[in-house]
Amino acid sequence: MSNEGFRFGIGAFECMVVRDGALAYPYPAKNVLINFFVNAGEESLRRVLREHNLDLDRWREYVSPYVSLLISAGQRKVLVDTGAGGFAPTTGKLISSLKVAGVAPEDIDVVVLTHCHVDHIGGAVDGEGKPAFPNARYVMWRDEWDFWTSEKAAEAVAKLKIEDEHLKEGLIKGPRHTLLSIRDQLDLIDHETEIVPGIRAVEASGHTPGHMAVAVTSGGKELLYISDTVIHPVHLQRLDWYSAVAIDPIRAVATRRRIFERAVAEKTLVHASHFPFPGLGYVVQEGEGWRWEAL
Repeated sequence: MSNEGFRFGIGAFECMVVRDGALAYPYPAKNVLINFFVNAGEESLRRVLREHNLDLDRWREYVSPYVSLLISAGQRKVLVDTGAGGFAPTTGKLISSLKVAGVAPEDIDVVVLTHCHVDHIGGAVDGEGKPAFPNARYVMWRDEWDFWTSEKAAEAVAKLKIEDEHLKEGLIKGPRHTLLSIRDQLDLIDHETEIVPGIRAVEASGHTPGHMAVAVTSGGKELLYISDTVIHPVHLQRLDWYSAVAIDPIRAVATRRRIFERAVAEKTLVHASHFPFPGLGYVVQEGEGWRWEAL
């Protein structure tokens, strides 16, 4: 495992989880509930965390990795998500990480944006507001574009239980600015489809209206990049607990169930963006729920 990322293979495809940085979320009890488990009762949360060898009173912060997935698929280089850009002093390292790995921004052929939260699209444009990957075709779900470029986004974000006004402002302004900057290179899809041979868009809405997962298949092997379908390993045990930024929690829970059932049935390697780096592992059935088994 190198400083810039973690390399692995899926059949003939060479893959790399690329570091953009990380963000430390403070974890006094109040912020735990607000950030990741907004609808969990405190006593229930304490009990479940103890099962994960975590003490809520001593759990001061959670360092969330901000990453992208680079896939060398034949002659094409595909990047899934772009990190947070300059959102925080500890983010925005994607381009330098790629360069250390021998990949220039001009080398990227396709950029898949799983959804429009700033930690996934912040690096899609450069410091001048131009597409950071000048030769790339950007791909995103149409529902995501329709939502974040409309007034619905501001209305929905205003209702979220988020006390950090900087985060709220970023949730609204960041996507709109980025999307308008890349629109000439943007392709919108409205159904599950193959983006390039071996890389397929998977509907996974709820976290945001057009949130998608990405299936990578080669040589009989498969990786399912689930993006923010879940934010924390505890969510596998408690599907009904959701984060403060989930736009449609009920739909998100249904999506989780469908994605996990697929991952278990197909014994698929899974990548979860914000799980401890590199975020690779397997979803394992456990009673009526699931648990995370890190690679």
